[in-house]
Parts: sequence; C-alpha cells; structure tokens
Amino acid sequence: MDRPDDDPRELERRIQQASRIASNISDETTVGRLTAWINELKQKLGHRREARRTTDAIRARARELWEQDGRPAGCDLEFWLAAESQILERNSKT
Repeated sequence: MDRPDDDPRELERRIQQASRIASNISDETTVGRLTAWINELKQKLGHRREARRTTDAIRARARELWEQDGRPAGCDLEFWLAAESQILERNSKT
C-alpha cells in the first residue's frame, strides 16, 4: 500500500515548495541541505513513477494473457504472476 507521502503529486508539491524556499535563502548551508533534500525527493519521485509504469504494464499484460486463454474465472493470480515474470524479465534486459 502506498503511503500518502509517496504519492507522486505530493512529491512534486514538496519539490516545488522546497525549490521556492531555497531560492529565497542566502545561507549556503541551508540551501545545500534543501538542494540535497530536493534531489532525494526527485529520486523518490522517479522510482514511484517507474513502479507505477511497471504495475500498469503488468496489469495490461495479465489482461492480454487472460483474454488469450479464454477469460477463465478465478485465475487472476496465475495471470498476474505470469505477466509479472515476463515484464520484470523484460525490464531487467533493458
């Protein structure tokens, strides 16, 4: 389950807020700390976006596999795991 502070919109808001604050501060130490925090937030945002893209790709592939197999009932996990394996293998090759 995603934590509220992991929400991409919240991360973007924090990045913008910290950037505005940093632009109005003259103390180099404080600006350096804010910049480091901004970079950390940007990295976290990138990871969240990549995780979301991966989950969306798995969901789409699982649906393709399910449809190809005639849409059987009660096999959600089987198709999800097969799709997850395919997508993660594909991602590891890039």
